[in-house]
Amino acid sequence: GDWDFWADWKDRRLWVAVYPIVMITFPAAVQAVLWERLRLPWGATVCVLGTLFGERVNRYFNFWMWTYLPINFVFPTVGVHMAIFLDVVLMLSGSFLFTAVIGGLGWGLLMYPGNWPIIAPLHVPVEYNGQLMSFVDIQGYQYVRTGTPAYIRMVEKGT
Repeated sequence: GDWDFWADWKDRRLWVAVYPIVMITFPAAVQAVLWERLRLPWGATVCVLGTLFGERVNRYFNFWMWTYLPINFVFPTVGVHMAIFLDVVLMLSGSFLFTAVIGGLGWGLLMYPGNWPIIAPLHVPVEYNGQLMSFVDIQGYQYVRTGTPAYIRMVEKGT
């Protein structure tokens, strides 16, 4: 969804809550099949690497080459560290139940700190027309996307 797509929507509410829940389904399925049939403990990592490659190709061709939107505005969320954790838990335990509970918990908890080094420079406070905003909020104003209600950017007001 859009919480993973645009750099200015990788916020601390939707992106952290929705992305790990949605993203774990395919790596867990591939991991289960490879472990059950071949006893290979790297199914989640292969699935996430394939997904990241596909997302990178999609965003390069569809945004940079087609519309000339800067590629750093639409970078994909990195999930390799989460997939490695999930695979290591399965390899050490050998149990699908333990992997679902502990690996799924680690998957969700590792997402935000693992991606923070990429996103941190975009959350630098900037004064823009007398209003304090983050750098990604300014990106959202300078590169206007479609005007449907789902895409209208609301700048979060602090207390």
